[in-house]
Amino acid sequence: MKKNYETVWEIFNHCANNQMRDVFIDEIETDDTDAFVRNKFKDKAVTFEKTVLENGTILYDIDASGIKQRYSFTEI
Repeated sequence: MKKNYETVWEIFNHCANNQMRDVFIDEIETDDTDAFVRNKFKDKAVTFEKTVLENGTILYDIDASGIKQRYSFTEI
């Protein structure tokens, strides 16, 4: 059974003098967050580290072809 998640996707800026980042918020339905992340970045060389917080939020710290990103999944 698929679960509904609110996702926050953050793309961190490379420039040392620019601390801003792009942030995208969405709602998705999936039964496999690992597969969702792999599919999202399927055209990139991607590695990620997955952390599950005490409140159940799932965090992915991602390196996609040298660009640091983060995806968080909070069940709704």
